[in-house]
Amino acid sequence: MSFESNPSLNAGTADSQARSLQAPVLTVKQWLVTLIVLAIPLVNLIMLFVWAFGDQTNPNKKNYARASLLLAAIVIVLYIIMLIFIFVIFGLQGLSSYSSLK
Repeated sequence: MSFESNPSLNAGTADSQARSLQAPVLTVKQWLVTLIVLAIPLVNLIMLFVWAFGDQTNPNKKNYARASLLLAAIVIVLYIIMLIFIFVIFGLQGLSSYSSLK
């Protein structure tokens, strides 16, 4: 009985190969260090970019860093849109009250 003739033996081999190709799971200690580093201003931004685009980073941490950067970019864009919207509303109101004083 060879591996080629028995698909169940091949499936077991494929499962063990897939497990060996998976990234190691980050431990609680590694996540705590990650979160502590991310709590330091400016260092957090630098490290997020290093983890998101570095080659030697654990894929779990890489995906977390990419998601964090994407979320930060979305929040910044929404913040800018809100600032423009508020400036247009109150800016125009201020201009109309200024022109009525003249």
